Amino acid sequence: MGAERVDTRLLEQLTEQSQDLNSDAVKLTRGALADFAGAAEPPARWWRRGGALAGAIGAATLLGSARAAAATTKDDIMALQTAASIENLAVSVYQTAAGLSFIKDGNKTIAAFIAKTTQQHQAHAKAFNAAATQAGGKAQTGTDPKYAAVVKQTLPTIKNSADVVKLAITLEDVAAQTYTKNVGQVSSAQLRQLFASVAPVEAQHRATLLAVQSLLASGDDSLIAIPTDVAKLPAAVGTVGIPDTFYPTTNASPITEGAVK
Repeated sequence: MGAERVDTRLLEQLTEQSQDLNSDAVKLTRGALADFAGAAEPPARWWRRGGALAGAIGAATLLGSARAAAATTKDDIMALQTAASIENLAVSVYQTAAGLSFIKDGNKTIAAFIAKTTQQHQAHAKAFNAAATQAGGKAQTGTDPKYAAVVKQTLPTIKNSADVVKLAITLEDVAAQTYTKNVGQVSSAQLRQLFASVAPVEAQHRATLLAVQSLLASGDDSLIAIPTDVAKLPAAVGTVGIPDTFYPTTNASPITEGAVK
C-alpha cells in the first residue's frame, strides 16, 4: 500500500476513537456495576442526592451488595482483583513515564496520550475494585506481581520514548487479553458486561501505541502529531495497529495472579 493511501487523520482518529470507546465503556461499566449491586439508579446519580434519600440509597446499596456477594463466586472476586492489579500497575508505569524528561519535554502527542490513558486506567481500577468489594471481597491496591517484576527489570533500561511505548504495549496487551478471557470465566451477565466494556478500551490503547511505535521506528517523531503529514507517513502505519483479526487470549493472566492473598 502506497503512502498516499494512508488516512491523513490516523492518529487523530485513533485518539478520538479511544476517547469515544472509553466514554461508551464508562456508561456500560456504570450500568453493569449498578445492576451488580442491585441499585435502582446508575452510580453517576448517587452523589447528586442528599439527606434522608441518600441514606435510603445507601441502605439499598448495602442490600444490593449482599445480593451480589451471595451470587458471586470466589473465582469472580479473584478475577476482579487481578484485573485491578493490572490496572494499578499500568497507572504506576504511565505516571512514572510522564515524569521522565524525554516524555515531559518531548513529543506533545505522546505526553497527552499518556495523561489521558492514565486517567482511564485509574477509572478501570476503581470499577474492578468496586465490583470486588460489592461482592464481599477486598479491594486490590497492589500491582500484578508477574508484570510488576517485568516492569522492575525494564524501567532501568528505558532510555527513550520508544522504550516507554514498548513496555506500555506489553501491559495494554495483557490487560486486553485477560479481560477478553475473563468474559467467559465469570459467573454473571453483569460481570461479563463489566469485563467486556473495558477490554476493547485496552485493545484500542494498544492499537494507538503500535501506530506510535511504527512512527518512532521511522526515526522522525515529528510524524507523531495531530494532524500529521500524510506524505511522510510510512505505508505500514496504516495497518500496524490491527495485527489480529480476533483478539488472542493465550497470554491472559490467570484469575489468581493478582488476587488479594
